[in-house]
Amino acid sequence: MGFSTTHLIIFLVIIVVIFGTKKLRNIGSDLGGAVKGFKDGMKDGNTPAEKTAEAPAPTLVTAEKSDAQSTIDVQAKVKG
Repeated sequence: MGFSTTHLIIFLVIIVVIFGTKKLRNIGSDLGGAVKGFKDGMKDGNTPAEKTAEAPAPTLVTAEKSDAQSTIDVQAKVKG
């Protein structure tokens, strides 16, 4: 028990009468835009890890206790 060509044509005519061609066109374009956005999102998610990885966090470099005045704060020098 399958659908014949006449069943499909009758079904499409009923859908067009109920919704109208303008509404169906809008639905089609919205659906196409959603699929395109989904595909673009999937492409962005597949970028290599080294491109998306952030730079390592800067570390605090300090001198010995006797040279407390020569302590260097690396984080203060990093711009960003």
